[in-house]
Amino acid sequence: MNFKMKPAMLGIAVVVMGIVIAIIAAVSSGGSKGAKVGKDGKIAEEDINGVLEEGANRVNVTTRKAIKGTVTYEETYAADELPDIDKSYPLLTEPTGRDITVEIFSSPEKAGTGTDGWMLELVKDFNDSNQTVDGKSVGIKLRSVSSGTQVDYIVSGASVPDAISPSAYLWCEMLENQGVKTTVITDRTVGNVAGVLLDQTTYSQLEGKYGTVDIKAVVEATADGSMTTGYTNPFVSTTGLNFLASALSTFDSTNPLSNDAVKGFQTFQDNVPFVAYNTLQMRTAAENGTFDCMMMEYQSYSQDASLTNNYKFIPFGMRHDNPLVAVGDISADKQAALELFAEYCKSSEAKTLARNYGFDQMDEYTGSLENVSGNSWTQMQKLWKKNKNISKPIAAVFVLDTSGSMSGAPLMSLKQSLGNSIKYINSDNYIGVVSYSSYVNVDLEIGKFDINQQSYFMGAVDQLTASGNTATYSAVSQAVLMLRQFMEKEPNVSPMVFLLSDGKSNAGAEMDDVKAAVQGSQIPIYTIGYNADLEELTSISEINEAATINADTDDVIYQLKNLFNANL
Repeated sequence: MNFKMKPAMLGIAVVVMGIVIAIIAAVSSGGSKGAKVGKDGKIAEEDINGVLEEGANRVNVTTRKAIKGTVTYEETYAADELPDIDKSYPLLTEPTGRDITVEIFSSPEKAGTGTDGWMLELVKDFNDSNQTVDGKSVGIKLRSVSSGTQVDYIVSGASVPDAISPSAYLWCEMLENQGVKTTVITDRTVGNVAGVLLDQTTYSQLEGKYGTVDIKAVVEATADGSMTTGYTNPFVSTTGLNFLASALSTFDSTNPLSNDAVKGFQTFQDNVPFVAYNTLQMRTAAENGTFDCMMMEYQSYSQDASLTNNYKFIPFGMRHDNPLVAVGDISADKQAALELFAEYCKSSEAKTLARNYGFDQMDEYTGSLENVSGNSWTQMQKLWKKNKNISKPIAAVFVLDTSGSMSGAPLMSLKQSLGNSIKYINSDNYIGVVSYSSYVNVDLEIGKFDINQQSYFMGAVDQLTASGNTATYSAVSQAVLMLRQFMEKEPNVSPMVFLLSDGKSNAGAEMDDVKAAVQGSQIPIYTIGYNADLEELTSISEINEAATINADTDDVIYQLKNLFNANL
């Protein structure tokens, strides 16, 4: 059929087609104000703010008048911060019908799955082997609890087991220093060593500069800016605390708490991009080239071919020999049962399993830090918290999900956890607040976290109510934009975002609209999920090498405490 278009209609069609082509071009080039995304997925620096602004404005953005709330400095009991032990750290073994039952908290690298399950497998075999003490049947209950968290439960009285097996004895010294009686059943159940992982190029460079590659060379090279180093939170991680002590001792071997040690550590810390919340975050950063070296236990290192093929392992600090230590005044029967299990751990079968799983290696390394006492470990944690960001404070925006699904217990828990978190945020940092549902609210502009800003922070938290949809990416865009604008006035800060949410985004901007701009900002986004879609939150955190925390309404207070100790 022949069809002849009139000139006027032809003109309209050309215009419409031009508009369609322009829209397609805009979407394919980044979807915002002519911003162009290259083949590598990166966006030009000058286009970042425009993309973020458009992403935020996919919904209404309102700046609320800041109101003051009440800041209380009442003593919070650690037991109130800790989650229910049975929910967050359930029993892995629960023998029944035994005359004697003992409960042990074990560090996760030996009470997990696969090659991280050495002690768990032994406990199961022990329980199945019908062991007896003076004719009485014996069983062991086991929980997987990180070493630092073991101490928190015991000191607070929230949950006190019959015995603990932390990664290293230093945590037992901390318990003794805080008035908790401990009795060593065995100073070693299975051997392990903490170490620095260095790629071949970095190792060769250090060897050429220092002659010997050891922890001293690593710390000094980091302090003078020759390399970047990653380590984990010393409030929770044995390797992190061991490394902190080793770094301080590098600057003063006789007194790691001296002024010289503190000044040296401050210089060192200036060249650490961030302290990792966990080992996964540290490894991701190392793989992406953020760190030249990172910290890890030998057992984990030895079980990963990508690490053993590409990194050298340099031991440092005290050994991690996983002692078994009774807590408090236990009965003679329970002590005998623990001694029986300690002997079981020394059997030839147990030792073969240990070696197969990467333990009981590097026995020639005798360790160091013999002069560090229980009180010194605690003082070093406090020193670290005070000095880790002293020359470059943190500027952070809290992004708070107030959509309808947060109504009730989740929002109440969020408010309580943020109110409790104030004391873990150094007052030299800069803090702002954004909340969101179907729209975005700027509840508190970024400001120094002095008592006045703390009061406004509490006011912002107190007025939160839950309703509507979930415009996550619009809210994140607004937060990142706020930080970038703040850094134009205060460039000497380390920016980060803390996103607290319980679900998928279903309003406003989408991930693809703003991902390139967020990545270009290089601002890490830590995500805290309230019974959430962790896959989506993880994808947000992975943009700039941050961490995702799975925190339900019962344990979010403790999780935030650890996160803020590591970062704020």
